[in-house]
Parts: sequence; C-alpha cells; structure tokens
Amino acid sequence: MYRASVAPSFYAMPKPPKIPQSVLVVIHTPALDVLLLERADHAGFWQSVTGSKDRLDEPLADTAVREVGEETGIMIGGALVPRGALFDWRYSIDYEIYPEFRHRYEAGVIRNTEHWFSLQVPERIDVALAPREHTAFLWLPYEEAASRCFSSSNADAILQLPRRLRMRTASPPPDFLTDPQPDPQTGPRAGERGQ
Repeated sequence: MYRASVAPSFYAMPKPPKIPQSVLVVIHTPALDVLLLERADHAGFWQSVTGSKDRLDEPLADTAVREVGEETGIMIGGALVPRGALFDWRYSIDYEIYPEFRHRYEAGVIRNTEHWFSLQVPERIDVALAPREHTAFLWLPYEEAASRCFSSSNADAILQLPRRLRMRTASPPPDFLTDPQPDPQTGPRAGERGQ
C-alpha cells in the first residue's frame, strides 16, 4: 500500500517569487482615523495593509480582500464590513523595490506597481495581526497616521483619503477617477504617477 508522507517543516518548499503587482489598502473609520501596522522585519516601520497578487490573473480587489484578511483579520464581505466598503481608487504608482527585498522577486525585477484602495470600517476595531508580518497596530487621525509612515507613497495615499472619499460620492465621478490614460501627445497629466 502506498502512503503519502508529509515533509517536515524544515524541508518546506521555497516560496515562489513575488509578483511585482501589489495593493495598498488604507483602512479608516468614518471619522478618518487610519489603521497603521508595524512591520515585524523593520521595527518602527509603520504602514497600511500591503501585499502582492498570489497569481497573475488574481483581480486586484480580490488581492486587497485577501491581504486585509491575512494581515488584520478583518473579513470583507460580512455584515460588519460589506464588500462595498472597499473602494478601488483606480490609481497606481510604480516604484523601485528596495534592494533588501529584491530577492523575493524573479531575478532582474526591480520595479513594482502598487494599486491603491481604501476600506471603511464602522469604528476603531481591534485587529488580529499576522505575527510573522506585524507586531503592533494603532489607530490615528489621518494626518498623524501619514506622518508616522515610513513610506512617502503610503503617507501620500493617507493624505489623499479625504479628497478620494469626497470624489467617490460626487456624481458623476471626475474624469481622472475613471482609469486615467495619459494623452499620447502630451504624456501624463500633472499629478499622475505610474499609470
């Protein structure tokens, strides 16, 4: 009789290379208090939820839902936080991956495209951290949260939060929120990065 065996954890298969397509999710309350997480691998590095696609065909919104659940325990799609609370800003930035993190990607990959989302929760809630990723969390008013971020692009996303939320409720939505495309003659419009 054939028996399958499970390899001990020290023989675990290596992780596949990360896909250089990620999400950043600014989690906030209606009062614009913002959740920040402290990275386990960098003490003092506070950030919003971030994470890469698990597979190339994974929709970005699904990546955002998965990463929020994995990093905070907040389950999007239930009564407390409905799926409609997740807001795709249809905005992305392209940035150079820090050299110390490049080993996680295919050889030669040095740039990542990060897509921005926000998620409104009803109030400051306790979160269940993934201990391998984060060691602490805190809720701060959005401007103070932005000032605590290590990443300038994460701080920029948090500072854009009030304007993005106002534009979400505007009818009809402004032009540049509907997947902006640079003019082939003039290039990107002022203020756009990485689209």
